[in-house]
Amino acid sequence: MDIAGLLVSVIAGAAGGNGAGALMKDKSLGTLWNSVAGVAGGAGVSALLPAILPAIGTIMQGGSLDIGAILSQLVGGGVGGTIVMVVVALIKNAISKKA
Repeated sequence: MDIAGLLVSVIAGAAGGNGAGALMKDKSLGTLWNSVAGVAGGAGVSALLPAILPAIGTIMQGGSLDIGAILSQLVGGGVGGTIVMVVVALIKNAISKKA
């Protein structure tokens, strides 16, 4: 994956994390931590997605900024950011309830 693709995935991940935090106020970690979790999720999913779905991996690793690559990175990063933010929030809430 090239640097432009990684940047698209990271930005989409941050947006996904913050979007999930805005929609689920009880799970929100705050803007900063929603962004951090989203960035981690966006980068992680963009790295793992080619291994899971080889067809998408071919599109993402094409090295060009065509619409298919950009869309797959946006969706993968956004979904990854959302999932990681929600998982982190669930873990945080579970730990808080025990304390």
